[in-house]
Amino acid sequence: MATPIYEFAQIPRVDAASRARARVRRMRDAGQAPTVGVIYNPRSHRNLGADFDCGICPHVHIAQPRERGQLPLALAEFAEKGIDLLVINGGDGTVRDVLTCGQAVFGEEWPAIAVLPKGKTNALTVDLGVPDDWTLQDAIDALDHGSRIYRRPMNVSALGTDAKPGAVSRVAGFILGAGAFTKATQAGQSAHKLGAFNSMVVAVTGIWALLQSLFATRGNAWRKGARMRIGLGAADAPMVHSGHGDPAMRQLLFASTLERLPAGIKPFGALRSGLKLVAIDQISRRTTALIPLMLLGKIKGPLRQRGIHQLAATQFSLSIDDQFILDGEAFPAGDYRIEQGPELAFVAP
Repeated sequence: MATPIYEFAQIPRVDAASRARARVRRMRDAGQAPTVGVIYNPRSHRNLGADFDCGICPHVHIAQPRERGQLPLALAEFAEKGIDLLVINGGDGTVRDVLTCGQAVFGEEWPAIAVLPKGKTNALTVDLGVPDDWTLQDAIDALDHGSRIYRRPMNVSALGTDAKPGAVSRVAGFILGAGAFTKATQAGQSAHKLGAFNSMVVAVTGIWALLQSLFATRGNAWRKGARMRIGLGAADAPMVHSGHGDPAMRQLLFASTLERLPAGIKPFGALRSGLKLVAIDQISRRTTALIPLMLLGKIKGPLRQRGIHQLAATQFSLSIDDQFILDGEAFPAGDYRIEQGPELAFVAP
């Protein structure tokens, strides 16, 4: 369920006037096995096309959609069965696709969700505290005996003029980045080929990005960033600029609703809950050298004067002339609105 470039034209249009299909609800008796729906991505890194063990529970229903267009039907069938638990077997990209296609099926009434970390990157499961060896049986057991962690994904809506009235092209995800972040993601693909995954990828690409930013000229893509306009809140107030470098450019943009990130990095400082973003202007080499301390949460003072903006927002708009990244895949330049989606209950140990 992955392609190199994930164009917004391929995302199902969500009609704001239509209601999501009603999920069949049922009350489980004490000791009764839950009804479980599994979206299994055989192309995920750690699945390697292996067959899934279907004999674990008679109430487990497994779907293996081969392309994104098959996901809405699979999820609608799960909704009709009244599943108690939706298990996503794959990486961050699979999670993004399921949450995107599930919006028209579940709306605001999602079942509990469990994620098995089977992809090259699994940032969500890092935040949830899910171990790498978590199994389907572990997830089913955790439905009644584990914990619940609540997160709201980001909804990224295209603001093009071609959308029909009341309909938008929208995708859901947890990590968005642009500028040098796009370059870092491309470098991360090379790191994958060398056998680096998850937190190791963050470390490898982070070191490489730091070296590029320290020693390259401002015309280098790592320091130049991308031309973008960021508008904050419902009023779309322009984000301030520090005055370092070209005011029309940002060296990096990073946004997420996760509270714990791979490798223990803390790009948002003391901010934890909700929609958070950090934008970096074309900062000096001296400030660039402070980035590792910032990511470790060691710098407590204000960084805005240095060109590093850390803030929370109810929503923000992004007009960008370059690709940006959402959960590992590139999206085209354009105008977008980023806001929080429905609150989802994730099952954790």
